[in-house]
Amino acid sequence: MGIVSPEEVLKINRKRSLDEFVEKVRPVVDAVRERGDSALIEFTEKFDGVKLDAIGVDREEVDRAYELVSDEIIDALEVARENIEKFHSLTSPQETFIDFDYAVLGKRYVPLESAGLYVPGGRASYPSTALMAGIPAKIAGVERVIVCTPPAKDGSVNPLTLVACDMAGVDEIYRVGGAQAIAAMAYGTETIEPVLKIAGPGNAYVTAAKILVSKDVAIDMPAGPSEILVIADETADSEIVAMDCVAQLEHDPLAVAVVLTTSEKLAEKVLEIVERTIDNENFYIAVVSSIDEAIEISNAFAPEHLELVFDGAEKAISKIKNAGSVFVGEMSGVAFGDYASGTNHILPTSGYAKMYSGLSVETFVKSITFQQLREEGVRRMGESVIRLAEAEGLKFHAQSVKKRLEKLER
Repeated sequence: MGIVSPEEVLKINRKRSLDEFVEKVRPVVDAVRERGDSALIEFTEKFDGVKLDAIGVDREEVDRAYELVSDEIIDALEVARENIEKFHSLTSPQETFIDFDYAVLGKRYVPLESAGLYVPGGRASYPSTALMAGIPAKIAGVERVIVCTPPAKDGSVNPLTLVACDMAGVDEIYRVGGAQAIAAMAYGTETIEPVLKIAGPGNAYVTAAKILVSKDVAIDMPAGPSEILVIADETADSEIVAMDCVAQLEHDPLAVAVVLTTSEKLAEKVLEIVERTIDNENFYIAVVSSIDEAIEISNAFAPEHLELVFDGAEKAISKIKNAGSVFVGEMSGVAFGDYASGTNHILPTSGYAKMYSGLSVETFVKSITFQQLREEGVRRMGESVIRLAEAEGLKFHAQSVKKRLEKLER
């Protein structure tokens, strides 16, 4: 923790730990694949200190959860649910068919038949994650949506999580967490049927397991320990900047927070507040020569959460190339996106924002293209296709087009 040079920010290695964790979780994944439920029960007792009587959560337990959650919290979940549903419905991919004069070409989106969602537990409960993952999956039209989440010490699932899963329309809930849960969703057990895609955030073990099983099942992205990068100038409120960093650092001991600022005074104030508020060594602050330099560093860093807290921040949005989600202006704290603004808090970490997007309805669909050629299209493209096919040595491709041209000439 402390003030570092801008160059040192780019040396923060967030992937190295994931590589190490892949080897740590490999025996767990292999055991679940080979032994199913018995391995789940064994690892839940070993890692969570819970001896499971039942892996699945029944309807009665879900109904009872509503009695244990206050009306005020349920109302808050409803606000979040409504905003998440609104945003993801309006940004869903749309079916497209284009009528050219020579053909009708189209692209439609088909929901995956099944999806498995990981909702973290252990250090805290995350009903917001159940909403963030479950609602887009159901908007996409996924028929079977399941959730795996770690149990409490008494073997129960947090009532808040159960209520959120129910509000999101989740079909099945299982009280199992960690790498063993990812393996169960990927390969199936006697109780849990496998899914086609696994989505959701988690700690380093969970993220490593997702990477490990990705050769056999689709995953949304590597979404591991939380990250935030704040770009701030002298107009920023040091307490707000510091609290936003602390808020992400409290997620996990491996969480990372970075501040890039043009103000040495702000850097000193933010560092002082963070140091007396939380014990986490993964906080870094660097003084840069300009906002443009900070943006360049941020694009290379590719943070999960990016806050722009400087004069004219809204004009800089077009310069951002790599980030999971961007929060523009002092009022746009990451906590709003974490819970209720309507976007999504399941985002790529460890620099993977350079190649992955955050979770959305698109996460749970696949696209299929269509084409219906008219006779004019065959005449217009026929000779070109024949030449290209012959150039590639695929004579029967060429022959299939020649047959059509011959038929049109009759």
